Amino acid sequence: MASSCGDLLELTPQTALSDATAFATPERIELTVAGMYDAAQSGFYAGGAVRGYPFGAAHVEQGDNRGEDVVNTQAFFLITYSNTYDGVSGNNDFHFQTLFALVNRVNVVLAGLETAKPSATLTQAQIDAYKGEGRFLRALAYMELLKHFCRPAWDNKNAPLGGMPYRKTAIVSSLAANDATALGRATVAENYADILADLDYAESVLPNTRTGSLKVARATKAAAIALKTRVHLNLRNWAAVVTEGNKLAPQATGPFTAIGANGTYALTTSPFGPFTSGNSKSNTESIFSIENDVTDNPGVNGALPSMYNTSVAPTTGRALVAISPYIWNQTWWNASDIRKSSTMVNINVELPGGGGKGGYFTKKYSDVVGGSDNAPIIRYAEVLLNMAEAIQRQIAVGAAPDPRAFALYNAIRSRANAAGTDLSYDGIGDFANGQALITAILNERRIEFLCEGMRWMDITRLAETTEDALLYNTWGGGIPAKVSSNAITNYQPLYTGNPATNPGILSHIAIPYSNYKFLWPIPTSEVILNPTLAAQQNPGW
Repeated sequence: MASSCGDLLELTPQTALSDATAFATPERIELTVAGMYDAAQSGFYAGGAVRGYPFGAAHVEQGDNRGEDVVNTQAFFLITYSNTYDGVSGNNDFHFQTLFALVNRVNVVLAGLETAKPSATLTQAQIDAYKGEGRFLRALAYMELLKHFCRPAWDNKNAPLGGMPYRKTAIVSSLAANDATALGRATVAENYADILADLDYAESVLPNTRTGSLKVARATKAAAIALKTRVHLNLRNWAAVVTEGNKLAPQATGPFTAIGANGTYALTTSPFGPFTSGNSKSNTESIFSIENDVTDNPGVNGALPSMYNTSVAPTTGRALVAISPYIWNQTWWNASDIRKSSTMVNINVELPGGGGKGGYFTKKYSDVVGGSDNAPIIRYAEVLLNMAEAIQRQIAVGAAPDPRAFALYNAIRSRANAAGTDLSYDGIGDFANGQALITAILNERRIEFLCEGMRWMDITRLAETTEDALLYNTWGGGIPAKVSSNAITNYQPLYTGNPATNPGILSHIAIPYSNYKFLWPIPTSEVILNPTLAAQQNPGW
């Protein structure tokens, strides 16, 4: 199946994709459906290069570098990291392009599946499941677009033209291309309604389990449910987060497991479990990831192990994205935490004079040579923390911590306790009130999902600047200040474990939420070709 890389919204007709023969046999349909995942994993960059856009790697790298918990050591992600992007910046431009290319690939497949005929070797249930996979990927793409190009749902989600054009029709003709050009931006609320409709359908038709690497790399019922907990978290629909989460973690207290109609999931014993060599392909915790392998991956200029790993032999990564001293030095990241140990971090390995400037680097992505590490999308750990936050937020902030919210939080926190002598770092009695537990949950998310691209989602959904800001964020709103990317040549002495070190190393100044740069612009290449979106550019750009 061919893919146009001309217009960003895939306005060039894709006649090859509309060929009915692509849906004539079960084997061809399977290949066609697999092509949707390929579009998610390895869209084009700058006309033909593959760098993991949008979900093979780039969503992780962009999501991290827009936040403050990693540090960009070289120029590779500097535009994203330093907030100096504009309408022609490659990173955000091709993120936009490849996300809409994925949407159109999905829409072409969905249209073709409408022509598929059930047979002895292809049941209607299988056809519907394929449709569910497409709608799951479409929902995922729009969640990513909303995260970077639109204001969060809490900020007037019904504002006209605040969202994205939600494309549901395949562009396979000149007429369809003209219709696509005319489709303008919806509201954020309308976008989320469409996302939830896609995920509800996906949940209703997807299989509850798969085998081998497909357990993680192809959408399942649990993947749709898990993604819905994330959607409702962004909408601040706390009760709905819990309703969806209960399908995967129904227990009142730990251990938490999903067993039965929605699949089998549980936390791995160690926080490193989903990432140890080979485990990213199949483990009890990873609900959905984008598959990479030694023959098909984002390459040296995009693959996660290349970008995030130390440059020192034997790993020889490019050491471009280090763990920031800023998060390392926080008091809420315990020194005995496994996630702060040499098991999961390359500590004092990168030389001060090397490319990584003495930084500390994650070990979550290890296959530097083969580039085969899967790109994480959602783990069982996130479902538990989504539920913990949502449960506690439904209770008055001054009230006592909720026991179930604490148990869900503590399931993540306690497994990282290297000392192993206590059930947790903190007992429920150590939290003065529910607000203290919410703060701990938000901090735990920063530790647990470090270097998985999750930080920007939490920044944008929590970037409250109103009088109740402290109920939502812990840094003051907007884009946080960051450790210098170019003025510091040796990060090694800055990993002190002492927060007093931090104020003097934050040279990339914070950007208020009200600043237009909080959002990425609709790319210039799209504006040139699409007069409708040209007239609906994000304010300030």
